[in-house]
Amino acid sequence: MEEIGTVELRNLKENDYDELKDSMIAAYENWPSAYWQEEHIKKLLRIFPEGQLAIIIDGKVVGCSLSIIVKYDLFDDDHTYKQVTGDYSFDTHNNKGNVLYGVDTFVEPEYRGLRLGRRLYDARKEVCERLNLKSIVFGGRIPRLIEYPDLGPREYIQKVKHREIHDPTLNFQLANDFHIKKVLKNYLEGDKESREFAVLLEWDNIYYEKKSPKLSTSKSVVRLGLIQWQMRLYSGLEELFTQVEYFIDAVAAYKSDFVLFPEFFNAPLMADYNHLSEAEAIRKLAEYTDDIRDRFVNLAVSYNVNIITGSMPRTSEVDGKLYNVGYLCRRNGTYEQYTKIHVTPDESKAWGLSGGDTVKVIQTDCGPVGVLICYDVEFPELSRILAEQKMRMLFVPFLTDTQNGYSRVRYCARARAIENECYVAIAGSVGNLPKVDNMDIQFAQSVVFTPCDFSFPTNGIKAEATPNTEMILVADVDLDLLRELHEFGAVKNLKDRRKDVYDVTLVNKKS
Repeated sequence: MEEIGTVELRNLKENDYDELKDSMIAAYENWPSAYWQEEHIKKLLRIFPEGQLAIIIDGKVVGCSLSIIVKYDLFDDDHTYKQVTGDYSFDTHNNKGNVLYGVDTFVEPEYRGLRLGRRLYDARKEVCERLNLKSIVFGGRIPRLIEYPDLGPREYIQKVKHREIHDPTLNFQLANDFHIKKVLKNYLEGDKESREFAVLLEWDNIYYEKKSPKLSTSKSVVRLGLIQWQMRLYSGLEELFTQVEYFIDAVAAYKSDFVLFPEFFNAPLMADYNHLSEAEAIRKLAEYTDDIRDRFVNLAVSYNVNIITGSMPRTSEVDGKLYNVGYLCRRNGTYEQYTKIHVTPDESKAWGLSGGDTVKVIQTDCGPVGVLICYDVEFPELSRILAEQKMRMLFVPFLTDTQNGYSRVRYCARARAIENECYVAIAGSVGNLPKVDNMDIQFAQSVVFTPCDFSFPTNGIKAEATPNTEMILVADVDLDLLRELHEFGAVKNLKDRRKDVYDVTLVNKKS
C-alpha cells in the first residue's frame, strides 16, 4: 500500500458511485457481480442520506457503511436479507422505525488494517444514538465457514469465540460490542462462502428513549491520554518506535481522542553521537525529525487518535537555525507544526536552539487546542492569546531535570487553567540517561489541570500520574462545563478583564 495522506469520514454522495463500485468489487473479489447498482445507492441517499457513510483516503472512496431504519417487529429475528431490504428495493425503510438495520459495510482489502471499519461502526452507532433508535441489527456473513465443511455454524461460532478459529470479521464485530442473537439460515441467497448462513448481531443503544441531543460539530466529553515516558537507551529509531506504538496502542484501546508525548522524548537517540559536542549531537538528532513526524502521522490514522508528538529539534530550511518543534498529527492524516517560543538559557548555550515566533490555536475534531512547549507555559501572555482564539484545551509537553524545574512548569500550568478557563494537560519524561550529555536526569509527574469552581475538582486536578514512574494517564474532560463556567462561574476570569486598562496583543500578526 502506498503511503496515505488524508482520511475523511463523511456522508456518501451520488457522485461517489464510480469509486464506490470499484471499492465494492475489490472488497467482494470472491463474489463476482456482488455490488450495488447506481439506482440502489441513489435511492438510499434519497430516503436516508444520514445513514450512508463513506471513508475517503486521499480523495478516493475506499469503504462505506449503508443502513436503513426498519420497524423491527415486522420482521423479528427470523428473516432473510431479501425480506428485510424489501427485495433489495429498500421500501422497508421507515423513518418512524425503531432499529437501524445494517445493509452493508466494507473496506477495500488494500486499506484494511488501518481500523477504518471501526470508524464506520462508531459513526453508525452515533447515527443510532442521535436518532434515538433502539439498536443496530444486521446479518453478518461468515465467509470462512466454507473452509470447515465438517462444522455447522453453531460449532464454528463457538470455535471462533474460543480462539480456535481466527475469523477477523466476526472477531471484529464482537470486539465492537455487538452480541450474537441467533444464527439465520438461508439468509443471503447465493452466499456460498457462508453456506447461506449468517450471524444475527445486535448493538444496544443504552441511551434509547432519552431525548436525542442536538447535532454538534465537536465533542463535549474528550478523552486525553498522557504518556509519562521512561528515558532509556535504544538501538535505533525502530526500537524507539516499538515503544512509541506500544503506548499509542494502549491509549487508543481506551478510545482516547488525544495522546500527548513529552518534550524531547527521542533524546536517547543522541547516545550514538555522544562523542560529538552537544551542539553537534542535537543537530544529528534533528535529522530524524521528518521521519518521526511521518511515522506519527501514520500512527494517528491507524489508531484513530490525535497525537501531540511532544517536541524534537528541527533545522529550518529557511534560515538554517535549529528550533524546538512538535506536531499535532490529526487522525484524518493531516498535521500542523508548533514551535517553542522561549528557549531556556541552557538550550541556547549548550544546543544553540532558537525561539520561534508563531502563536496560534490548532483546529481538531474536538475543537481548537493550544500547545506550549515546557518553558512557554511560564509566560502567561501566550496562553491568554490562545484563549482569545477560543482554545479550551492546552497541551504542555515538558522536560525537567529537577523538582525545582518541574514545580515551575506545574504551578504555572495550573495557573493557566484557572485564568484562561481551560483544561491543561502536561506530560514529561522520567528516569536517567547517563550516556547522553546534558540529558542525565529527569523528573516528572504528568497531570491534567482544571479550573477551580463548583463543577470541577476543588484542587483543580482532574488526574495525575505517580511521580517519576513510567505510565499512562487517561482522563475525560467535559468542554460543556467550560461553557457553563464562562457564563455562570463564581468568578469570570475571561469576562472580567479590564481591557480599558490593559490588553495582550500579538506583535507578529502572522501568528
